[in-house]
Amino acid sequence: MKIAIGNIKLNYEKQGDGTPLVLLHGNGEDHHIFDKLIPLLQEDHTVYAIDSRNHGESSRTEDYAYETMAKDLEEFINVLGLKDVSVVGFSDGAIIALTLAIHKPGLFAKMGLLGVNLKPSDFKEEYLKELQDEYEETKDPLLKLMLEQPDIELEQLCKVTTPTLVVAAENDLFKPELYSSMVSTLPNAELLILPGYDHNSYVINQDVLYPHLKRFFQ
Repeated sequence: MKIAIGNIKLNYEKQGDGTPLVLLHGNGEDHHIFDKLIPLLQEDHTVYAIDSRNHGESSRTEDYAYETMAKDLEEFINVLGLKDVSVVGFSDGAIIALTLAIHKPGLFAKMGLLGVNLKPSDFKEEYLKELQDEYEETKDPLLKLMLEQPDIELEQLCKVTTPTLVVAAENDLFKPELYSSMVSTLPNAELLILPGYDHNSYVINQDVLYPHLKRFFQ
């Protein structure tokens, strides 16, 4: 289904009955990355799995900024009148959720940040080089987004009092010290490192991820 947000339309899937839980996918994906998780999460929640602008079946625009997508998320919550809402974001989706949480402390009841970064410099050097080379070949605006944004200062996390689960893979794309710094700065956060997994693999493996989400969001 689709909902009008300002001058665009966001596509989303709604399933279940319970406290609202919004799911946000990563760069170049759509909400179907959560297809195996949604049937499990909907046992306890009303799940809203959104396609971000310029992704999936949502509107295409020239604005790719995380700040804009965070405003889209805020408007989505307001238009639907969601209360006591929690959020799980993966990769770009986690950046969107965190950006909104910084601007609107207390908006979310709980927050799950899966594979998040604060700046492009958080990427491991070898992956950053791959990203730069791929962008030079394709000029894909979604790759440009990853190379130029986000620009979140560690100190900004101090205002995010929302209970937060930060999840990272042992073989993630980002420098490992990022996550220890984040969790020591966020006032109410816990860190989960998943051994043996890379940036994407645990997200599509519901047997790995779901038990941790169920515990945290119960």
